[in-house]
Amino acid sequence: MGIFSTILSKIFPVGHPATQNTQDPAAAAAATAAAAPASDAPAPAVAAAAAEPVDVEAVLTGLAQQRSETLNWRSSIVDLMKLLDLDSSLAARKQLAEELNFSGDMNDSAQMNVWLHKQVMTKLAENGGKVPDDLKN
Repeated sequence: MGIFSTILSKIFPVGHPATQNTQDPAAAAAATAAAAPASDAPAPAVAAAAAEPVDVEAVLTGLAQQRSETLNWRSSIVDLMKLLDLDSSLAARKQLAEELNFSGDMNDSAQMNVWLHKQVMTKLAENGGKVPDDLKN
């Protein structure tokens, strides 16, 4: 599981479509193969209900209120990762940058951190999160 998948799983509720692909792809393929019917009959179509958008700001604000430490998760990728109890080291942020296809200089951590925060917020919105515009820009 990648860092961004872990971020999704910590913000979105279990069963939300955004968290469905957070497991290991090989494990998912094995589970799908094991669940496939033995006959050649097609499986009945299941209508996927549209998931309610997750209020990302409310979830993160709630988590922040449970902390004694003040974390500036609204603008800091380091504090956002700390809030979610993730490794916020430079190595972890570089790994996240690779996952999200950062094309800048990974040795310029300030530039990378700003890009990462915006990108994570944008990706959360793309995956069904309700994210205020000021957090994506």
